[in-house]
Amino acid sequence: MGADIPPDSDARLGVDVGGTFTDVVLLTGDELTTAKVPSTADQSVGVIEGIEKACAEADIGPEDIDSFTHGMTVSVNALLEASGAKTALVTTDGFGDVLEIGRQDRPALYDLDAEKPTPLVPRGRRHELTERATVDGIETPIDDEDVRALACNLDDDIESVAVCLLHAYAHPDNERRVAEVLREECNAHVSVSHEVLAEFREYERTATTVADAYVTPAIDSYMGRLETRAEELGIPTPRVMQSNGGIADPETVRENAVTTVLSGPAAGVVGADTTAATHADDLEGLITFDMGGTSSDVSLVRDGEVERTTDATVGGRPVGVPMVDITTVGAGGGSIAWVDSGGALRVGPESAGADPGPACYGRGGTTPTVTDANVVLGYIGGSSALGGELELDETAAYDALADLATEAGLGGPMEAARGVYRVANATMTRAIRSITVERGHDPRRFGLVAFGGAGPMHATALADALDIGRVVVPRACGVLSAYGLLAADEKHDAVQTYRTSLADLDVDAVEDAYDELAERVRADASDPDAARIERAADCRYAGQSFELTVPAGEPIDPAALEERFQAAHESAYGYRMDDAVELVTLRTTAAIERERSTPSYAGEGGPRKGQREAMFGDERHETSVYVREALPADRELTGPAICEGNESTVVVPPSWSGIVGSDGTLVLEVGDRA
Repeated sequence: MGADIPPDSDARLGVDVGGTFTDVVLLTGDELTTAKVPSTADQSVGVIEGIEKACAEADIGPEDIDSFTHGMTVSVNALLEASGAKTALVTTDGFGDVLEIGRQDRPALYDLDAEKPTPLVPRGRRHELTERATVDGIETPIDDEDVRALACNLDDDIESVAVCLLHAYAHPDNERRVAEVLREECNAHVSVSHEVLAEFREYERTATTVADAYVTPAIDSYMGRLETRAEELGIPTPRVMQSNGGIADPETVRENAVTTVLSGPAAGVVGADTTAATHADDLEGLITFDMGGTSSDVSLVRDGEVERTTDATVGGRPVGVPMVDITTVGAGGGSIAWVDSGGALRVGPESAGADPGPACYGRGGTTPTVTDANVVLGYIGGSSALGGELELDETAAYDALADLATEAGLGGPMEAARGVYRVANATMTRAIRSITVERGHDPRRFGLVAFGGAGPMHATALADALDIGRVVVPRACGVLSAYGLLAADEKHDAVQTYRTSLADLDVDAVEDAYDELAERVRADASDPDAARIERAADCRYAGQSFELTVPAGEPIDPAALEERFQAAHESAYGYRMDDAVELVTLRTTAAIERERSTPSYAGEGGPRKGQREAMFGDERHETSVYVREALPADRELTGPAICEGNESTVVVPPSWSGIVGSDGTLVLEVGDRA
C-alpha cells in the first residue's frame, strides 16, 4: 500500500518515451516526483517500469493515480525506420505515381548523390480506379464492382490501405464509397484522405494519408498492449499527446494515428512554455532546446504562443497535419563521434542508443559519444548517476576519446573531447539559426530554455554562439517532456480547403463551412460543451504558391482578414503588396483547458557537493559542484559551477551567473563576454 493522498489532491502521471530513456513525472497534489528508466524495444514495458519506479519513490500505489498522459515515438519510429504496416494505395486512374514523383524542389540542390526517400508504398501496391472529380463536383462516379475487383487483387498480407482520390478534399463522395466497399471486403485498416487531410495539393495529401495508413496498425497494437498493462497495474487508460501540442483520447488517436508523429517533442515545447514563460516575460519569446540521447529539437514560442506548422517533413516525407513547429538535428548525448574520409571530425546522426549506449555507461559500448566527451571535459563527474540508474565508467569514456584522438590525429582525449563538444554545438547552433535568423527573428531578443538529459550542459555554449543573454533551466529539465504532458490542453484540429478571392468572399458560405468544421472537432472532444473553438485561415497573394495562417475572427470580416494577412506577410518577409489576397484554407481547433498545478519547491539547502576540474574554452578551472535539488530558492550561483541532478546536469561557465527561482527554475545570465 502507498501513502495516503489527501482527498482534495489528484495524482497525475505523465510518461514520455525517448530514444534512450523513458521519463516519468508524478504530481501528487503539489509534490513532484520524477523518474527515468532506459527505454525498451516494446515501449510499453519501459513505461510500466518507469511508473512503478515513480510510485515507489512517491510512496503511493499505482491504483492511487487519477490520470495518465503519454507521449511516445511509435509512429515516428515506424516512419524513420520504414517498419510500419504493409500498405496499399488506391487512387485515381493515372495518379498512381504521385507518391513517387513528389515535387520538383530539391532539399540538397548541389548534392549529385542526393536520393529521395523510398516511397512507403512501392509501385506494385499502388492501385488505380476509373473515377473523376473536378473542383466543381463529381464527373465520373465510382463503380462498386471495380472496387470489389481491386480488393480481390490486394495481397493477402496487406495490413492497411490508403485511399486518396483526385479532388476528394472538396467532393469526397467517390472516396467515401471506395472506403465503404474496402471495409466490407478487406480486413485491413482503411485511411481516406478527406478525413486525414481535406486540403488541396495532391502529393502532400497523398503522402499524409499514406503515412496515416502506414503507422495506424503500429499505434493500434501499441495502445492495446499499453492499455492492457495499465489495467493490470490498476492505473487509468492513458490519454496521448499529439503533434499539435494537445492531448486526445486513445480512440481518437487510433482513428488519426498520423497526428502522433511528433508526440514526445511537442510535449517538451509545451512544458518549456509552461515553466519558463514567467522567467522571460520581458523578452520577445523563448527558444526551446531539447537535447536528448539521440537528437536535439528546437522550437520557437512567440508572444506566448507555440509556433505551429502544417508544412513539416518526417524522414523526408511531407506530413501535412498541424504540428508544433520543431526542427530536429541528429546531435544528442548518445550521438557517435567519427572521422570522415577527409579526416574531419563529425558527430551523429548515428547514435549509441540506450543499449549499449555511450562508453561511460559501462555496458560494453566502445564508440565515443557526446556524453563521453562531457565526461572527459569534467561536466559529468565520477559521483554522477546517469538517469539515477547508471554508474559512470570514466575510464571507458577516456579510452573511447583516446581512440578517436588517434584516428583524427589529435593531441589526446581532452583535445578530442573539446572537438566533439564544439562540433555538436555547431550543429545545434545551426538548427537554432534556422528557426530564428532565417525567419527574420533576432535570437538576442529571446531566452533559451534548455531541457532534456543533455541540454543544460550545452545551453550556455549555444547562447554564447548566438549572443543570447539568458538561459532558463526548468526544475524538471531532465524530464520536461513528461512534465509538459501534465500541462497540455486537449486539442483537436479540422481543415478544409476553400479557395476564393477575399474581394468575392461569400461570408455566409464561409461561416457555414466553419460551422461544419466546428461540429467535426467538437465530435472528437471529450466534453463538446467545454470546448473552446479557435478559427484560422490560410491566405496568400494571388499567384503565390504558399500561404500564411492568420486568425480568422468571428464572424469573418474580409477587410480585417486581409489586414491581418498583410501584417503577417510584412512581418515574415519585410514587405506588403497591392495584389489581390486569396483565402485558401479554413482551419478550426477545439481546445479544452486542463487544470494545472504548480509543484512546490523548497530546496533542501546544504553546502556544495564538492569541486572538480572542468574544461572551459582552452583553460581548466576548479569548478564548484552542487546538488541541483539542494539549492534553495533565491540562491545565487557564480560560474564556473556544475549543478547535478538525477536526470540532467547544468553547466555554468565562468562568464555566467544564475539564481534559483521560487519554483526551482535556474535562470542563468551572461556577464561580460570575452
